[in-house]
Amino acid sequence: MAQSGRPPLAGIRVVDFSRVIAGPMCTQILSDMGAEVLKIENPDGGDDTRKGAGPRIGGEPGTSDGESHFFITFNRGKKSVALDFTTPEGQAIVHKLLADADVMVENFRPGVLKKYGFDHETLAKRYPKLIYLSISAYGQSGPLADRPGYDPVLQAESGMMSVNGEADRPGVRHGIAVVDTMTAIHAVAAINAALYARRDTGRGQYIDLALYDTALVSLGNLGSYYLIGGENPKRAGNGHFASAPNNSFPTKNGHIYIAAANQKLFTDTCKALGHPEWATDPRFAKLTDRVKNKAELYRLMGDVLMTDTKESWAEKLRHLPAGPIRDMNEALEYPEVKRRGMLKTYRHNSQGPMPIIGSNYHFSDTPVDDSRPPPALGEHTEEVLQGLAGCSAAEIADLRERKIVG
Repeated sequence: MAQSGRPPLAGIRVVDFSRVIAGPMCTQILSDMGAEVLKIENPDGGDDTRKGAGPRIGGEPGTSDGESHFFITFNRGKKSVALDFTTPEGQAIVHKLLADADVMVENFRPGVLKKYGFDHETLAKRYPKLIYLSISAYGQSGPLADRPGYDPVLQAESGMMSVNGEADRPGVRHGIAVVDTMTAIHAVAAINAALYARRDTGRGQYIDLALYDTALVSLGNLGSYYLIGGENPKRAGNGHFASAPNNSFPTKNGHIYIAAANQKLFTDTCKALGHPEWATDPRFAKLTDRVKNKAELYRLMGDVLMTDTKESWAEKLRHLPAGPIRDMNEALEYPEVKRRGMLKTYRHNSQGPMPIIGSNYHFSDTPVDDSRPPPALGEHTEEVLQGLAGCSAAEIADLRERKIVG
């Protein structure tokens, strides 16, 4: 059966006031799903991540020219509207955009948008069908609501950092902005649920999503380990404090990770390593025995694994949960990445070709559209102001002259 070709959120319009990671990643996923995302940016520089350090597309190395790799990661497929909404003229334009919008996303500190009449309480009276999602560090109320929030700090405060790292060293942060990423995914889920509910109720609603709450939810079974057992989970580096073999092991040319967590997997791993007798050895026969004697088990496994490369072992162990530890070059150049369609190359309107990791959503009938590049700052200002806000060319020119739009 042929695909309908219509992305699942086609026809949904999102007014996006978010910046940096959590909000922009959420709205990028919505854009991939077919929503029209109007990204409201400060005409003076735009989203903070446009000025981010590191590799840039289209600029000279070591300069701030071109587009930041940070910005292009989270803003695919959006329409950039460079607009100063702190001015009365800018606020009037925002209201014209909200009149036909389905969703608004923002991640300012609680109370900031109230100064401009864009808080939920005010907007709900005027746009009762609007779904309004706020992302904040600690929620919209309470003694911590006024605090700024950054991913590593939330990892630290939530207990997440305490379970990451080596047992004999202080806890460390996850290298990826995992709290921001999880918050973005939960935001997409919440918005889709609210859109589904609106179909039946005819009403929009307010979604208060806090990075802190998301970090706590992300503790998963480790949070329950403390709540039920009363003890702090122990750091175990690349291993696991309550499972074995579950660790990284050296090979001739790097490391491989093996997670043979149950009895059958352990038995099959022993056979694949050429030592079926380990499965019945009293030191390793049961999970509790393996955890107790993991140092000796890991020494024996390491001796065997050092006889070949990580790629060779990955092939020999392909029927088991085991895989080579790859650096970014090895991971993103691996043929399966391209076969899955996960690498995209976009032609940016002003900066030339840019490589990006695409969407991981694969719908059979309503495929996502992750083919559109991230926008240049203000690239769609005129299009949106004319087509959606009803501004004339002369009005736009006047607003641009006064630096209200860019």
